[in-house]
Amino acid sequence: MESDAGLAQEVESILAAARERGGGGERVAVDARSLTDAFAAAEADGRVPIIAEVKPTSPTADGERTDDPVELAEQMVAGGAAALSVLTEPDHFGGSAKTLERVREAVDVPVLRKDFVLYEEQLDVVEADVLLLIVRFLEEDGTDDLEDLLSAARERGFQVLVEAHTAEEVERAVDAGADVVGVNNRDLAKLEVDLETFPRAAMAAPDSVTLIAESGIGTPEDVAQMRAAGADALLVGSAIMDHGGDSDVAENTRRLTDAETQT
Repeated sequence: MESDAGLAQEVESILAAARERGGGGERVAVDARSLTDAFAAAEADGRVPIIAEVKPTSPTADGERTDDPVELAEQMVAGGAAALSVLTEPDHFGGSAKTLERVREAVDVPVLRKDFVLYEEQLDVVEADVLLLIVRFLEEDGTDDLEDLLSAARERGFQVLVEAHTAEEVERAVDAGADVVGVNNRDLAKLEVDLETFPRAAMAAPDSVTLIAESGIGTPEDVAQMRAAGADALLVGSAIMDHGGDSDVAENTRRLTDAETQT
């Protein structure tokens, strides 16, 4: 089938696994913590709104972190993270629904479920405050429609982060009803990161949309670049997790959340 043409081999493998995964069975109902309120609280406290990602490993990272994910999550919150992202994709990222459950019970900030949801039944896996939907993946044959999935997720109580990579995809996300849009600086065809992606794509979003810059953000200078281009918040994984290392996750987080107070 040609549906995955133009994607990197690693991404094709992720999608193939996602197509085979079923749902969680019983329909979930979520009492969600507000993501936008968490961003506003961080801003009021002088912190850059950061979604820190608990990601044991990744096809684009060297090594892995074997620390207890709950301890990592607590360190990220201690470092000022406004929200957390937890991978539930098991085959390529070492994630699980159980890990998200444990993390969400341990912290008081919103928690995003980071996975590759293609069908409505896959919404019913675990309660989270925010759910990820990726425009590119939902344009392929054999997946559910973005607008329908967005509506189905909201009916369950989820807030939804819709991820795009281009200005055209941002427009499609907004047309489908998205009010929180993430722009991924990583190209899914080549897995290359270009921090100019966010500024180019973000221009297509109306002022009413909350914009999140994703991928490739590792330094206070990167934070400044994304914020100057209009990012309301940033999603950061590898730079905080330090795959293959043992650096202080709280300090890695704080270095970015305090980026705008550093002189």
